[in-house]
Amino acid sequence: MQTLPTPTTSDTTSSQPTFDTTIKRRKTRPVKVGNVTIGGGYPVVVQSMINEDTLDIDGSVAAIRRLHEIGCEIVRVTVPSIAHAVALAEIKQKLIKTYQDVPIVADVHHNGMKIALEVAKHIEKVRINPGLYVFEKPNPNRTEYTKAEFDEIGEKIRATLEPLVVSLRDQGKAMRIGVNHGSLAERMLFTYGDTPEGMVESALEFIRICESLDFRNIVISMKASRVPVMVAAYRLLAKRFDELGMDYPLHLGVTEAGDGEYGRIKSTAGIATLLADGIGDTIRVSLTEPPENEIPVCYSILQALGLRKTMVEYVACPSCGRTLFNLEEVLHKVREATKHLTGLDIAVMGCIVNGPGEMADADYGYVGKTPGYISLYRGREEIKKVPETQGVEELINLIKADGRWVEP
Repeated sequence: MQTLPTPTTSDTTSSQPTFDTTIKRRKTRPVKVGNVTIGGGYPVVVQSMINEDTLDIDGSVAAIRRLHEIGCEIVRVTVPSIAHAVALAEIKQKLIKTYQDVPIVADVHHNGMKIALEVAKHIEKVRINPGLYVFEKPNPNRTEYTKAEFDEIGEKIRATLEPLVVSLRDQGKAMRIGVNHGSLAERMLFTYGDTPEGMVESALEFIRICESLDFRNIVISMKASRVPVMVAAYRLLAKRFDELGMDYPLHLGVTEAGDGEYGRIKSTAGIATLLADGIGDTIRVSLTEPPENEIPVCYSILQALGLRKTMVEYVACPSCGRTLFNLEEVLHKVREATKHLTGLDIAVMGCIVNGPGEMADADYGYVGKTPGYISLYRGREEIKKVPETQGVEELINLIKADGRWVEP
């Protein structure tokens, strides 16, 4: 991007405003999950979840490994019973023996204290849902919750949560308090309604219990299947954290986003909106597809926002009547030849009108300036003009000459 010098004048009212184009992330405490750190200024962490039944030891190990090998940094598994919790110990040991020690999160739901206590022995992080951890059967005839009833259930939650908190605290492990819009506890629904405020208060109740036991290795999520609800809940939680002096890292996600293009757009709309606000320390894109499909979407979101540089950034014009070559075809060729590289910006521009200006921030440029020929750029400098048939090959040679090429 070209920038103009600030006008030199004593009249400050006429000077041009300056805008910071980098995202300023909220300051959060670091929470260690095995060899990965969430928050504390560390890069936004990518997560996903396997589909395999945790009782299937070999299948689970293979699924965790597949995700980790393509960039998933923390893997979640479901643990619906004590048998699954015991199986997770074997999964962990087999991973270490046959691959490496991958950070694992155990998902514990209904009345899960015994399960959570068992699983906490074996893995780095336990995820609980405040609406389900102490499950109360809804009363269809209830018209209100008295303060005494509200507090009584709060004490029951504390008694049930305390052994898990103490176990995780003493082992130096982590917890995710994962609030879901669709599974708020009945008393939260009666008190606050089916609202982001109810979600936030549900999380704060559990956070306060943890803090009273001197446990702060906590990550919080506020997931919803509707993007506006999800965005509002996280923004409200961040505001409440500021008011209360809390600095816990946040796990972002749109739950049950669906599949295909819309699932990806829906997830991106929620996650990217908050990341652009500086909110969020770890993300999961939830697709109704094989979990391996979630990881590229996560990295694309982070790359587009400039939060992680994990692939080549391609800048390409949309093509128009001025374009002097088949832009789609050439972009495909350039991408296939260079997609294994990291940390580069490569521009493919169809004509001289937009080329040098629009691609000024790119490391390398491929521009159609005259029919049948390609001009190759390093930054803003035109390096050479080559026949169109040799354009991709000569681009690779230029990258090699600069010592920035690695073999696929």
